[in-house]
Amino acid sequence: MSKSCLIVDDSRVIRKVSRHILETLGFTVEEAENGKEGLEKCEGSMPDVVLLDWNMPVMTGIEFITQLRKAPGGDKPKVVFCTTENDVAHIREAISAGADEYVMKPFDHETLQIKLQLVGFA
Repeated sequence: MSKSCLIVDDSRVIRKVSRHILETLGFTVEEAENGKEGLEKCEGSMPDVVLLDWNMPVMTGIEFITQLRKAPGGDKPKVVFCTTENDVAHIREAISAGADEYVMKPFDHETLQIKLQLVGFA
């Protein structure tokens, strides 16, 4: 059974790096460059995991999580949000909005794998 992950990040480089790690871990990967596009892809089919950037144009990570969790089936995906600011307030805010885990950028294969194991996919 294939695991699916949606990467929502406005950086093409980060999406490329994340895709490579996720594909190595056996995920089928979809990409979105902003939250609006990400939500549209989720409407099509809900991924198992969403790797979500914190700071993006169009819609913030928090706005994305809030809308995702309200959508039909939006409680299913595990959301791992990525932040560069080592800011406990942000982490708490994201978790209370519905994120399952967080990972600090820049992350490597091992770090991301550990976080995915924590949410039950790796």
